Amino acid sequence: MRALRGRYTLLLAPHLPPRMTTGHPWSLLYCTARNGFSLKTLYRSMTSLSCPVLLVIRDTNGQMFGAFSSTSIRVSSSFYGTGETFLFSFSPELKVFKWTGSNTFFMKGDADLLVIGGGSGKFGLWLDGDLYRGGSCPCETFNNETLSHQEEFFIQDLEVWALP
Repeated sequence: MRALRGRYTLLLAPHLPPRMTTGHPWSLLYCTARNGFSLKTLYRSMTSLSCPVLLVIRDTNGQMFGAFSSTSIRVSSSFYGTGETFLFSFSPELKVFKWTGSNTFFMKGDADLLVIGGGSGKFGLWLDGDLYRGGSCPCETFNNETLSHQEEFFIQDLEVWALP
């Protein structure tokens, strides 16, 4: 997929913290085309990582969306992350959904589920353990729209980029 080429990179860059856009090239950490479809493998690819990451998904309808996290993606029994975390969608123009300040449900993951954003039983973005299915609903953390064209979607490609 190599989704973050050219136009997409230029559109996302102004929304990233300034320290992310100067000097260091982004590095592809995980890609379903190379690493397969496994949340456990995604976690393993970030075991020793301590830098921010960009998660980019293309669903089977061709919609692109994802999340920026100020910390690497990891297994955790509680929510983690900072107010720099945000969701985005190219639908077809870029829409960015920043932290509202209403809660700190940024990210939480286990072997079977990764969630980003939440509140009132809804998740801004969730991915299953096989990285086969996911979903997106409006949530209190980001006051986002549904990122895909439907609340549940099938993943065609997924990439995680390190932003050193």
